[in-house]
Amino acid sequence: MIIKERINKIKKPLSKVPLIITMHAFWACLILFLLSFAIGANLFYKYSILAQKSESESLEQTVLFKEKTYQQVLEIWQERDERFQQADLKEYPNPFSGVVSFPEE
Repeated sequence: MIIKERINKIKKPLSKVPLIITMHAFWACLILFLLSFAIGANLFYKYSILAQKSESESLEQTVLFKEKTYQQVLEIWQERDERFQQADLKEYPNPFSGVVSFPEE
């Protein structure tokens, strides 16, 4: 019983909130606009201005170029390119023709 009374005490003022908002629509819109503007300004500051500051701090560190890893990646790319070029020269039989001819290797 006590819980139901507390819920009813909370429900009564909350049920009047939509009525109050509609009676003061201009002020409600103004408050929502200012709230969204403040959130947008906060996000802009966080992801634009602070990001630029942290980027300039991280540029001070030296970047090491790993030549061995670069050569390994370059070899893999060259192998793939060679396989791609070989596949371009290969002739495939027409699957829609009546007679299937197999290429001699």
